[in-house]
Amino acid sequence: MIGSLINEDMKVEGFLHAEDPLSTMLALNQIGSVIESVDGKFINIKKRKILFLEPEKALDLGNSGTGLRLMLGMTAGLGLKLDFIGDSSLSNRPMERVIDPLTQMGAHISSLDGMLPIGLRSSALKDNFIYELPIASAQVKSCILLAGLASRNSVTVIEPVQTRDHTERMLKNFGANIQTIKQDGKNIIHLEGQALLRARDYKVAGDISSAAFLIVGALISQSKKLEILNVGMNPTRTGILSVLEDMGAKIEILNSRIESGEPIADLVVHQSQLRGINLEGPIIANIIDELPIISIAAAFAIGNTTIRDAVELRIKESDRLKAISDGFKILGVKHDNFDDGMKIYGNSELKSNSDPIIINSQHDHRIAMSFLIAALKSSQPIQVNQCKNIFTSFPNFIELTSSLGFKIEK
Repeated sequence: MIGSLINEDMKVEGFLHAEDPLSTMLALNQIGSVIESVDGKFINIKKRKILFLEPEKALDLGNSGTGLRLMLGMTAGLGLKLDFIGDSSLSNRPMERVIDPLTQMGAHISSLDGMLPIGLRSSALKDNFIYELPIASAQVKSCILLAGLASRNSVTVIEPVQTRDHTERMLKNFGANIQTIKQDGKNIIHLEGQALLRARDYKVAGDISSAAFLIVGALISQSKKLEILNVGMNPTRTGILSVLEDMGAKIEILNSRIESGEPIADLVVHQSQLRGINLEGPIIANIIDELPIISIAAAFAIGNTTIRDAVELRIKESDRLKAISDGFKILGVKHDNFDDGMKIYGNSELKSNSDPIIINSQHDHRIAMSFLIAALKSSQPIQVNQCKNIFTSFPNFIELTSSLGFKIEK
C-alpha cells in the first residue's frame, strides 16, 4: 500500500505468497497499482502514469481482516468510490472499529450492521484529526495512519498501550515525518501531513508469529535443538519469546541486525521444561495472535497457566477462546473458561483411545496450526478439519514441519 502511494519502482523481498497478502495485492491492482510477483520470490511495484482509479467490481479481500481494515483507510484517504467484499468468515467479522474513526474523519461509509459488504463513497478527510483508541489495536492505528498518508493530512493516534509498530517503522523508513511520544502511560503517534516519501527496496522480516508454531513444537516435543533464521525481532512482537522464557524455555538470540528499519535475528531453541504462568495486562496486546499456540504450550507445562484480558480473541477469524476450549475438551485437557480468557491445568495427558481424534478448526488458521502442533504429544493421530485457512498466512506450514520430521498428511 505504501509503495503504491509512493508510485516509484520498488522491489520487495520476502513477500509472503499466501492468500491474505495476495488478495490485498490484487485489490491494489484493481485501483490502478502495478504490482507483479516474480518467480514467487519477490514482488515489483512499478511506477505508473495514472495514480488511482475507481474499480468496476468490488474489491474482494478474501479472508484478510488486516487487508480490509488497512485498505479502508487508504482508499478513504484517496477519496475513492468503491465497495469491499470478502469470504464468509471475513463477512462475519465486525468492522465498526475502523468504520467509526474513518467516519469521524469525514469518510462516507455504508455497511451491513458494521460488517461486509462495505461501501465507500467519495470523501474529503479532515486535517489534524486526533483519535484515541478505545482498545489497543495496531490495525485500527494503521488504518488511520494510512488514511492520513493517502489524504496528505496530519493525524494523531493515541493508544492506551503500545501495539505493534510495523507501520510507524515502515513510514519512517520511507521518509515520513512520524513521531511517537509517551504521555500519562499512553502512546501518542503523530504523522505530519504532506509527507514526501522516498522509494527504496524493502526486505520483509521473517514472521515471529509463524516461527512461534515451530518454537512451541520443538519445546513440547523435547527436541534437542532447533535453529530458525531471519526472524523479525520487533519489540512490539517479541512478547511470545518473553512468555516462553518465563515458562522456562531456553531460547538463544544470535546475529541481531537491522533490515529495512526492522530488527531481525536468528533463534536457537534448546530442550527445556516448561512451567505454568499467569498472563494478563499489557502483555496481552503483544501476544494476542500467539495465544492459541501459547495455550498448547501451557497444556504440556508443569503447573497451571491463567490467561485474562484476552476478550479480543473472541472477534478474530473465529471465537478463538471457544475454539481452543472445544479442542481441549476433545483432547482431554482440563481447563476453566472465562469471558476474557481461561485457566489451563498443565502437564496434560492427551486423550488416548480407539476413537479418532477430530478437531474442528472453525476455519481459523491459527487454531488449525496450533492443534496440529499439539499432535506432537499425542499417542494417536489428530485429525484437524477445515485446514484450507492455513494457506492464508503460512502456505508452506505442512512442507516446513514435515521437513523437520513431523508427519502431517493432507
